[in-house]
Amino acid sequence: MFPSRRKPAVYGREGAGSCRLLALLPQKCSVFQLFFVTLLLGFASLLWLQLSCSGDVARRGRGAAAPDPLKPCPPESRAPWAEDLSWGPHRLALLIPFRERFEELLAFVPHMHHFLSRKRIRHHIFVLNQVDHYRFNRASLINVGFLESGNDTDYIAMHDVDLLPRNEALDYGFPEAGPFHVASPELHPLYHYKTYVGGILLLTKQHYEMCNGMSNRFWGWGREDDEFYRRIKGAGLQLFRPLGIKTGYKTFQHLHDPTWRKRDQKRIATQKQEQFKVDRDGGLNNVRYQIESRTALSVAGAPCTVLNILLDCDASKTPWCTFS
Repeated sequence: MFPSRRKPAVYGREGAGSCRLLALLPQKCSVFQLFFVTLLLGFASLLWLQLSCSGDVARRGRGAAAPDPLKPCPPESRAPWAEDLSWGPHRLALLIPFRERFEELLAFVPHMHHFLSRKRIRHHIFVLNQVDHYRFNRASLINVGFLESGNDTDYIAMHDVDLLPRNEALDYGFPEAGPFHVASPELHPLYHYKTYVGGILLLTKQHYEMCNGMSNRFWGWGREDDEFYRRIKGAGLQLFRPLGIKTGYKTFQHLHDPTWRKRDQKRIATQKQEQFKVDRDGGLNNVRYQIESRTALSVAGAPCTVLNILLDCDASKTPWCTFS
């Protein structure tokens, strides 16, 4: 048994002369023993601080009696780019449309955090988790992510959660000249048609606003990026793609297993006819949603923010937002 928690301060002030206070030790005190006991007590004190500070999740929200006033936790370590000017002035909002694909998310977040950090790109990962009962709407989630990403980011990546870059030469830098399609048709493992802009697309926030974001009419899987290609052209923007990448269709790792996770490709009511039309009115200006919660998480040491999003559907305009 060790002395009570208040004794380390006494030992520290009196040094070896405090051996007479160690009556609980079974043998004559030595400097080494005193050092060892002090070390153990110091470790116990740090552990107590960690468990009793205001960041202790176990002490919150479980209906228990209110605890004593909590001490503030030690401040979190700052991001590596906090004071390093070599990381550049721009900051990327990585927008991840998401629903029930946790296996892919656990691989994606740490992979992208370390990939972008090696390239010295300031970034914030936003997981846009659709928690309503409507069909999945990738475009609306990206619109929400854009609006909720904050003023400290100045460009976005519309990024699929199942597509991991493997070639370090891929450029995720600030796309000042125009939208930059990282997952270009000659590199994407599945989609190779010329007007394809899905998978991974970078835009400045100014350029995304010029397009009025993406159309909110696309419930279910597919076609929203084809419509967005027309918006890019309609805004007078030039589309850019990677040059000099020689890894071809092996440039990305595709995590999706179609036999395990079926895509929602059903076309309901007039959806099949409407999917090829250009939405000239809707987009960033009229996306309807609520943020149910905003949670900061760390996945294998990689930080991200999860937005639980409730989308809203005007059934008179898009009755295919539900299967009923």
